[in-house]
Amino acid sequence: METLLERYRQRLQHTNTDFLRSLMTRIEWNARLIGIKGARGVGKTTLLLQYIKKNLGEDLDKALYVSLDNIWFNQHSLVELADSFVKRGGKFLFVDEVHKYPNWSQEIKNIYDDYQELKIVFTGSSLLEILNARADLSRRAIIYHMHGLSFREYLEMELGVHFEPVMFDDIMTNHRGISTIIQKEIKPLQYFHDYLKKGYYPFYQDLPHLYYNRLNEVINMMLEIELPSLRKMELAYVPRIKQLLSIIAASVPFSPNVSKLSSKINISRVTLLQYLYYLDEVGLTINLHSGSGGISKLQKPVKIYLENTNLAYSLATENANMGNIRETFFANQLKQSHRITSSRKGDFKIDDQYVFEIGGKNKIDSQIKGIENAFIAADNIEIGGYQTIPLWLFGFMY
Repeated sequence: METLLERYRQRLQHTNTDFLRSLMTRIEWNARLIGIKGARGVGKTTLLLQYIKKNLGEDLDKALYVSLDNIWFNQHSLVELADSFVKRGGKFLFVDEVHKYPNWSQEIKNIYDDYQELKIVFTGSSLLEILNARADLSRRAIIYHMHGLSFREYLEMELGVHFEPVMFDDIMTNHRGISTIIQKEIKPLQYFHDYLKKGYYPFYQDLPHLYYNRLNEVINMMLEIELPSLRKMELAYVPRIKQLLSIIAASVPFSPNVSKLSSKINISRVTLLQYLYYLDEVGLTINLHSGSGGISKLQKPVKIYLENTNLAYSLATENANMGNIRETFFANQLKQSHRITSSRKGDFKIDDQYVFEIGGKNKIDSQIKGIENAFIAADNIEIGGYQTIPLWLFGFMY
């Protein structure tokens, strides 16, 4: 256990707290069991260490951070660690990368039930399943989903300027007023396209010239490790799935013909549909469906976007389609807290109420004319009009 304590103190010492994610203030940290799930690279580990450093500075001996991919756990169990930690006076246990540890949910359930003085926070992949047959943690844990940086967070990280998140309803009723206030402080369009290219993952500031190399490593880890281990995806199909992701990045946008795709990459239609579903789960794509009915593993998406614009630039390099990039940004920022579906007229329907067409500054309303509650989200404009809202403003929602 001493090696874990030493590693924890080293990581804490090198943790910067100058910039904090907005999720930090939304988590109910007093709960006894908290789960944070999210795609690789979005900052889950940093969030835990920042919380410890900011809020438990006077009780560092009562807190412990561990990652379950540490080799210590090759010969020791999580229950064993918790027992030893509590006997030393431990009160706060932060457990990272739980999806890499066999039977993690059962052991956390046992720790939760047996050590009632202990508060536990755990993190895991977007594929993390909280509910299983032997350990139903869904009734015990409060679960949060962590996303990459919003445009608002990126601006704060880059410039040190803070804006409060803006509610979608406020954008819909007062986007001109909100845009005007923001314009007095900064010029969002000066930074917006940099964010689209390299601002979604917090590690963009570390060795910027290697950002896309690191992003490709993230993609490879998801495809080659997480999906095969957690969803049994066959490794033989990984190169073909990478090819599919590159096609999505360069499309306008991508509307899958499943029969042709399955034939082209030599995979059965059913298996391809399952893999498309898993790509959305792991945080590599956004699969857009119609508004009717639920979503199953065998339901064909109407459109498929990459999960964020940085992935598109990484996979398509110079071939990234700007119309696709704009729609990807809108879908990514809205899906965090709203229901987003395809629309027969316009590009998206939000909460089954609003229709949006996405475009450049000269976009006209011909495709949504006569539709109630229909709007244009337009790129390259600072302040909007009656039915036209600046696209960048939707990046201020979290």
